[in-house]
Amino acid sequence: MSPSIPSSGSAERSASAVDDAAPLGSDRADAPRGSGAPGSDRGLRLRMIVATGLVVALPFAFVYAFVFLINAVGLPLLEWANERPYTGEVYVDPIFLAVVVLGGLAVQYRYGPRTVLRSVGARRVSPDEYPELHAAVTRLAAQADLPAPDVAVKHTDLPNAFAVGRPGDGTVVVTTGLLDRLDDAELDAVLAHELAHLANRDASLMTVAWVLPTVTYYVAILAFYVLYGLYNLLRFGGGGGGDRDGRALAVGLVVITVSALLTLTVSAMFWFGSVLIHRVLSRYREYAADRGAAEITGSPAALASALRTVDEAMPEVPDRDLRELDGGAEALYLAPLEARAFGDKELVSTDVFPETHPPTKERIARLRDLAGEAA
Repeated sequence: MSPSIPSSGSAERSASAVDDAAPLGSDRADAPRGSGAPGSDRGLRLRMIVATGLVVALPFAFVYAFVFLINAVGLPLLEWANERPYTGEVYVDPIFLAVVVLGGLAVQYRYGPRTVLRSVGARRVSPDEYPELHAAVTRLAAQADLPAPDVAVKHTDLPNAFAVGRPGDGTVVVTTGLLDRLDDAELDAVLAHELAHLANRDASLMTVAWVLPTVTYYVAILAFYVLYGLYNLLRFGGGGGGDRDGRALAVGLVVITVSALLTLTVSAMFWFGSVLIHRVLSRYREYAADRGAAEITGSPAALASALRTVDEAMPEVPDRDLRELDGGAEALYLAPLEARAFGDKELVSTDVFPETHPPTKERIARLRDLAGEAA
């Protein structure tokens, strides 16, 4: 028997959840169909242009920051260590660097979605396996004036969804936990939300924008383990050798320690900046996709109900399921994995690092406003 989409089991619960928040407009069953493709969001477009520029520029800045440190600190340190001067300097050809950086970003743009799907264990499914899900995606894609994307499913109790890729080469991913909890109208709204991400092309940018945070993270981790290894060497290593050997060891330790500390510092700075850009864009794009979903389906109420259902279910999900779906793609999801109960205050840490998603309560309030405007 082919898996099917729940159609009515949660309808009464969903309606009451929306009613508790505030009237959201017409009943979902009588809601008008959407007007077609989601309109262009000027705010999102501007942010994407700025983010694209930073995504391209920051890798150059990262490399040349190291070139500067090598010439300003590394070479003088080697002069001191070897007791002889160095007349040259390190130089990286900008054309070569441009080829490497742009080539790397192009590879991520092309193959990044596959990496994301593998990282969370999602599997593309055929219309024979999930006929109703495929039919819903195809119908909503036609309403949004988009080519129908591929459909993938992740078997987990965690209710969530996300999209990767771009128009013509995209994939919408849903979890079995989402299919089990939402009725038809809510599921349509969530699928429309993910299609809006594809239409806005922000899903591709989010995938590419994660390259620098990933690279800087692993460089920083490498530097940390170098320092940790030196600490253990000094703590447990024995002495020995003459004065010359002792000086050589001390000089080597100083050179490696300074190099690792500078590497760790620079990598941490660029990691912080690139993650901040990634998260700021992630938060705004959710608002834009919420509006796009309302335009596609004509029912802001359905998406508001789905968001509340997902948010309320998060605290009930086992930690194992959360870990399985956290493959570095948490910013792509419909709702954040760091789930707090609906209405809880945000953590103090968000004063430094914004959450990957805007508060669910605020998203529902904005959808309520959209429903009021459409009424």
